[in-house]
Amino acid sequence: MLLKKNIKLGKISFNLTIILFLLLFSFKHLKSEINLEGNFTNIKVLDKISSKNILIKIKNGEETKHKDLLIKSMKCKNSEFDDSPEVTAYIQVKDLTNKDKDDVFVFNGWMFSSSPSITPFDHPVYDIWLVSCY
Repeated sequence: MLLKKNIKLGKISFNLTIILFLLLFSFKHLKSEINLEGNFTNIKVLDKISSKNILIKIKNGEETKHKDLLIKSMKCKNSEFDDSPEVTAYIQVKDLTNKDKDDVFVFNGWMFSSSPSITPFDHPVYDIWLVSCY
C-alpha cells in the first residue's frame, strides 16, 4: 500500500514538472519573438568629401532622399541574444545622379551592424552603415 502511494506521487510530480517546463519554454519563446522586428531603421550616411555624417531615421517600406541617394529600408530585425546585439536590415539604395537604367540599385541587400564588410555599400561619395532598429 505504501509503495502504491509513492508511485502515484512520483507520477503527479513528474507530470507537474513537464507541464511547468512546457509553460516556461512557450513563454520564453513568445517573449523572444516580441520586439525582434522594428518599424524604423536608423542608418548613418557619411559624406566622404565633406567628412560629415548624418543619422537618418527611415520608416520601413518608405523611401527617404538624402542628397543624391534614395534610401529605402524594407525590413529590420534585432537579434535574440543580448550579449552581442546584432541588427540586420534589408536596404535598397538608388543613386539619383546615375542615369544608366541598367543599374537600378547601387545597393540592394541585407546589411549587418556588426559586420558591414559582409555586404559592403560601395559608392565614391557616400558610405552607409546600419546603426539600430526599433
